[in-house]
Amino acid sequence: MADLGMVSNLRRSNSSLCKTRRLQHLFGNSAKQENLSSWIPENITKKECMYFVESSKLSDAGKVVCECGYTRQQHLEEATRPHTLQGKDWDPKKHVQEMPTDAFGDIVFTGLGQKGKYVRLSQDTPSSVIYHLMTQYWGLDVPNLLISVTGGAKDFNMKPRLKSIFRRGLVKVAQTTGAWIITGGSHTGVMKQVGEAVRDFTLSSSYNEGEVVTVGIATWGTVHNREGLVHPSGSFPAEYIMDEEGQGHLTCLDSNHSHFILVDDGTHGRYGVEIPLRTKLEKFISEQTKEKGGVAIKIPVVCVVLEGGPGTLHTIYNAITNGTPCVVVEGSGRVADVIAQVAGLPTGEITIARIQQALSVFFREMFETLPESSVVEWTKKIQDIVRRRQLLTVFREGKDGQQDVDVAILQALLKASRSHDYFGHENWDHQLKLAVAWNRVDIARSEIFSDERQWKPSELHPVMMAALISNKPEFVKLFLENGVRLKEFVTWDTLLHLYQHLDPSCLFHSKLQKVLAEEPERPACRPAPRVQMHHVAQMQGVSLRSLYKRSSGHVAFTMDPVRDLLIWAIVQNRRELAEIIWAQSQDCIVAAVACSKILKELAKEEEDTDSLEEMLALADECEHRAIGVFTECHRKDEERAQKLLTRVSEAWGRTTCLQLALKAEDMKFVSHGGIQAFLTKVWWGQLCVDNGLWRVILCMVAFPLLYTDLVTFRERRLQATRGLLRVRAFFNAPVVIFHLNILSYFAFLCLFAYVLMVDFQPTPSWCEYLIYFWLFSLVCEELRQLLYDPDDFGLMKVALLYFSDFWNKLDIGAILLFAAGLSCRLIPGLLYPGRVILSLDFIMFCLRLMHIFTVSKTLGPKIIIVKRMMKDVFFFLFLLAVWVVSFGVAKQAILIHNESRVDWIFRGVIYQSYLTIFGQMPAYIDGVNFSLDQCSPNGTDPYKPKCPESDAIRHEPAFPEWLTVILLCLYLLFTNILLLNLLIAMFNYTFQQVQEHTDQIWKFQRHDLIEEYHGRPPAPPPFILLSHLHLFIKRVVLKIPAKRHKQLKTKLEKNEEAALLSWEIYLKENYLQNQQYQQKQRPEQQIQDIRDKVSTVVDLLERESLKQSGLVEQRLASLEEQMAQTSRALHWIVKALRDSGFGSEEGFPTLAPQKASLGRDREPDGGHKAEDAGDTHHVNARHLLYPNSHVTRFPVPNEKVPWETDFLIYDPPFYTDDRKDKGLVDPVGNALEPLAGITYNAVDGPIDRRSFHGVYAVQDGLPLNPMGRTGLRGRGSLSCFGPNHTLQPVITRWRRNQDGAICRKSIKKMLEVLVVKHPVSESWALPGGSREPGEILPRKLKQVLRREFWSPFQNLLIQGTEVYKGYVDDPRNTDNAWIETVAISIHFPDQSDMDLKRLNSHLHTCDPGMSVQWQVVDKRIPLYANHKTILQKVAALFGAFY
Repeated sequence: MADLGMVSNLRRSNSSLCKTRRLQHLFGNSAKQENLSSWIPENITKKECMYFVESSKLSDAGKVVCECGYTRQQHLEEATRPHTLQGKDWDPKKHVQEMPTDAFGDIVFTGLGQKGKYVRLSQDTPSSVIYHLMTQYWGLDVPNLLISVTGGAKDFNMKPRLKSIFRRGLVKVAQTTGAWIITGGSHTGVMKQVGEAVRDFTLSSSYNEGEVVTVGIATWGTVHNREGLVHPSGSFPAEYIMDEEGQGHLTCLDSNHSHFILVDDGTHGRYGVEIPLRTKLEKFISEQTKEKGGVAIKIPVVCVVLEGGPGTLHTIYNAITNGTPCVVVEGSGRVADVIAQVAGLPTGEITIARIQQALSVFFREMFETLPESSVVEWTKKIQDIVRRRQLLTVFREGKDGQQDVDVAILQALLKASRSHDYFGHENWDHQLKLAVAWNRVDIARSEIFSDERQWKPSELHPVMMAALISNKPEFVKLFLENGVRLKEFVTWDTLLHLYQHLDPSCLFHSKLQKVLAEEPERPACRPAPRVQMHHVAQMQGVSLRSLYKRSSGHVAFTMDPVRDLLIWAIVQNRRELAEIIWAQSQDCIVAAVACSKILKELAKEEEDTDSLEEMLALADECEHRAIGVFTECHRKDEERAQKLLTRVSEAWGRTTCLQLALKAEDMKFVSHGGIQAFLTKVWWGQLCVDNGLWRVILCMVAFPLLYTDLVTFRERRLQATRGLLRVRAFFNAPVVIFHLNILSYFAFLCLFAYVLMVDFQPTPSWCEYLIYFWLFSLVCEELRQLLYDPDDFGLMKVALLYFSDFWNKLDIGAILLFAAGLSCRLIPGLLYPGRVILSLDFIMFCLRLMHIFTVSKTLGPKIIIVKRMMKDVFFFLFLLAVWVVSFGVAKQAILIHNESRVDWIFRGVIYQSYLTIFGQMPAYIDGVNFSLDQCSPNGTDPYKPKCPESDAIRHEPAFPEWLTVILLCLYLLFTNILLLNLLIAMFNYTFQQVQEHTDQIWKFQRHDLIEEYHGRPPAPPPFILLSHLHLFIKRVVLKIPAKRHKQLKTKLEKNEEAALLSWEIYLKENYLQNQQYQQKQRPEQQIQDIRDKVSTVVDLLERESLKQSGLVEQRLASLEEQMAQTSRALHWIVKALRDSGFGSEEGFPTLAPQKASLGRDREPDGGHKAEDAGDTHHVNARHLLYPNSHVTRFPVPNEKVPWETDFLIYDPPFYTDDRKDKGLVDPVGNALEPLAGITYNAVDGPIDRRSFHGVYAVQDGLPLNPMGRTGLRGRGSLSCFGPNHTLQPVITRWRRNQDGAICRKSIKKMLEVLVVKHPVSESWALPGGSREPGEILPRKLKQVLRREFWSPFQNLLIQGTEVYKGYVDDPRNTDNAWIETVAISIHFPDQSDMDLKRLNSHLHTCDPGMSVQWQVVDKRIPLYANHKTILQKVAALFGAFY
């Protein structure tokens, strides 16, 4: 109720909460401190003693103290005043009150530098409030694992190697799994060991993954120097001084813990106050669910034990009882070593004598004063601990294959998970979810993916999703190795879920959120739009529109699982995931090139430098992978490799590999020899590539030479023929078209120049008309290029692609300028301006010649250099303009007075200053060449500059010559020397950059030229108009669609494409294997391998030495056991001889009693069944805590269970529950008078008190349990003394599949059983139990059956088969009351059985919280233990699987 009472406060606080994350600084800003300062006093309290009651004991300083342990001065003023409780005994419930806490905030350890957070809170604080404080206000991430470390509270010694292994393993498991470590928080004992482990982790350079969360839960009243932590509004920070010398019986906080929870009960100096709160908090955290990546797991808890005393043993016992796995570190001392010594023994061999011997070894100081009752209690607890071996793991240094504590901890959790009962495969699912949450693929490989469990691919889909979202590539790889197929895994919903869980830190996530924010306005009642694939396609700068299209409000695209998943990984820049998914792709070369393109486009918008470099590095790696696979393909088959370049890939937007590489500007890929060979092949058309260029030009000039063998063709058909087909093939070759266009273009420029310089008449001549006609053909060709759309991109996209090319822009500019010049030229008054414009246009047409040079390997890269240098000049001009303008304005202002002519101002300021850089000094600047004849005194002469400032009388310059000379020198110094040399350096850098990649640049840019002339009509301008006319008739008149030439884009048949892709996949595998081999051959990798091997050898040698010492110990123990057996045999022989009359009493030798050996017989998880022999007595009936009560049984070890065994100290408590149905139960209390009327071993009225095991003993008027002692007298919560009879109907049917056939497992048939579950119970049960007097059906069965079916079911019971009758080992049993049952099997072999159908139709639950269902019979079925025993007998009866 306390937890529920805080809900309103917690909700109210959430509105003003500002979450902090672990990556932020430890101390928050002032706003966060203010939130904390207001929230904590409202929700968290401390405890104060409100009434001073003088104690008989004095403090360490000899002062009078209260019963709470505090002095009078440490109490509040009102606590020392007289009050109504004066003179009464001190009672914490009455004398201690809660009030808002006054100690919280940040803690800094003076002189050490460590920082942390702390809070003082009441021992009654709800766990939900503490958890809220930790996760919300302290900013701790919800843990994947909770490690509770317990043990000795005092300092103890550990072997150095064991200490090192423990520290390294503990921190490793916490750091790799994202765990919280919880300890006692003080600077002593095991808490100090944990703190030093965290300190070593923090100082280690090999770990840089983040902070380890270490929470110390200590008692406030035992903390030394805690006064410095008190501040009503919180301390930010509080200075804490560690003073171990002056701490006395108190303890200091450990400086290496990150968070402290200081539990206050209002007392001083009393230890153990924090234990109940710590237990409740750990249990609360373990009940929380953490969801990440679509997989939800309950936070697991593990207890790690070092050393320890009686309190530690109690902690271990409670943990094991509650189902918490424990890892005991052998060699740490005391309790840990006692448990480790006997952990491998059957429980029957863990006797009181053996425990006494162990205590004498490991508890030498306290053993002498240890009472017998404590030894008995220890024995009982250790027996119960060892009995549940699945929850107990003993870590033994270097033995039994154990090397690391972290592996032992995780294996203990998985072993405990395997021991839990689940329906079907839920157990394995839970283990796998834990491994994924911990990110420990090594544990998953060794413990989960074993021969014991065969996984179906569909069962791995949820954890595959979690691994992808959480970016755990090793798990993705593991799942793919174990059968997950991406084609089955990636569905529409899966893809949407992945995009809804993008990494918030990636650029693509922010872009996607902007797209969602730009959705059309929606009503306030409608939720925010969910991510759809058309949103992904709208990403600006990312070429996904062709993949994910939206039509009529719906997304219509073909799912390609590998492609879609690869894109999802690439846009988040996840290198390892992308590498794994790419290895699964079919169209791997295109996929790698497409990924490179996407990454480069994203990198253009990325602002973070590190992310930008990672993107470009990954893009480069994708390009290298494409090159690697293509190289393998080209080596195998050049022709098929070229098909991969031109094949239309439907999965990647109906484009080709070569087109994607060009768009991605993958120069290395395009410059590959195989691709260049293909481009050369395209360039030469059907001509052989070894034809000399001079032969081609000669045939162009004298085409009749084509009928000779001057040029050769690739096809034999063309080589053999001499007709028009040969001529057509020759003139359709791009190399021929290119050179014809060059000749045509040169002719056009010559004619244009002739007209401009020689024949430009008022009336255009025939030469000028020829230019117009020629230009018209060029305009038609540009229009053809603009409208050419063989891929159905649409006019807008084609236009964008057209204008994205610089040379096309230059062509359009030249044509428009020619049109402007022509317009002016045709107007008589603008004839000269028209000539000027056409002259400038001639320059633009000449610049177009540079595009022709791209075919040249020498001149092509130089064009790129010029283009880049133009950018350098553009930025250089900004710097130059600063000096030119500043010097020009200063010079003009000094020399000339009030110049009003704008043109002469421009000349003086800009023009003359610019020419000065090239050596043309301005006149009059130094007064040497001063002459009034060369200037205009008043500035009236338009052809002369205005005279500088001068003396009108002496006709000499009057301006300060020394100043203008200094300015000129400075100007020339900065412009000529500094800026011009800077420009030269910039040019040199650009040149070097391009020159290093000259070959790549030329090979890359030649493709555009080849593609242009590959699709260009063969006739050069102006004859190209004939081709345009032919094209117009085909497209417009005859409606024949445009087609791209097959050499650059090929649509393959399905069978041919499938065969080609299969061949590509095969070679991709070869490439990956070669990469792995090369990786292993790298010197760095070889050094790493050698280092690992040396480390392995060293570890093996160390383990071998430990095994040898262990072997010696085992041999000694074996020898000791053999000597003991020999001694017993001799003792028996001597006794037999003496009893037979041989020898005398005086001569009888006395044999010394043998001590119990302490050998390490077996490991608890060794899988043996020897402990079954020791559990012949009831076990559940001896659990120390009686169910649903606070009664504790008297501990009864195995050897003391039989009544015949003497147990002198046996003094069990008496307990009888006061039940509501008093008319049906025996009297309450331990008085014998009300019980005198009970008749045992007979039918006592409506109650049958006879036992199935015969007559039982009656002692002191109470019956004795026939199975022995239980540690509790009375009838407990049972109805009556003696046997309590129950009935357990086991209702079964065969499990069938959809076809009606019986399912089988391991050849055996599978059963289904009817089970029920009560709302208060965690386990399922058979629908049986106790019965009303005179009734046949159990109460529980009546609750799930309709009344009209009770009578028919009684007939089924009569016809059923009895499978068991006798004692039930139930935790409710006592010394005087126990349960006995009869189990009857009711089996329906036929699914069409009418009784089965009637049973199913009459099943119902009167309680809404109760459940009833059919479940598969399996050893993992979550039933009560005694019910599982009965079910196993039923399965054996029918020969069914169990």
